[in-house]
Amino acid sequence: MNERKIALPPAVATIYKATAELNAEFPLRSFTPDGHLVGHLGEVIAAREFGLELLPNSHPGHDAVDSSRRCVQIKLTAGDCISMYADCDRLIVMRIESAQWAELVYDGDGAPIWAIAGKQQKNGQSRVGLAAIRRVRDQRSE
Repeated sequence: MNERKIALPPAVATIYKATAELNAEFPLRSFTPDGHLVGHLGEVIAAREFGLELLPNSHPGHDAVDSSRRCVQIKLTAGDCISMYADCDRLIVMRIESAQWAELVYDGDGAPIWAIAGKQQKNGQSRVGLAAIRRVRDQRSE
């Protein structure tokens, strides 16, 4: 599967520029745009890019539905793993590469990724490394 780049909204560059400046000024602290901010950015970016219908915030189990009415879980990270609460019909995983671009890591059935998810943590989530997700993706495209 060829690597696909997804353009990020220009305001994202402003956020990343601000955090880079904070990291330079205060090297004893790490400033990263994460948590709900990154999650919600991922949802609106995926909805725009893939024509998804977003569901209300904190909808159980998934973030959107696609044109086939399949439930979609959307993950955006700047790190090397994602966390999941449960299986889903369709999973979209993106990784922020720069202030302008995100890599589409995975867009496919959620079951194969959920099958390799790690042990459930105290918060109910299971982690999956992006390297493992890429291996699943590449095996499915052979």
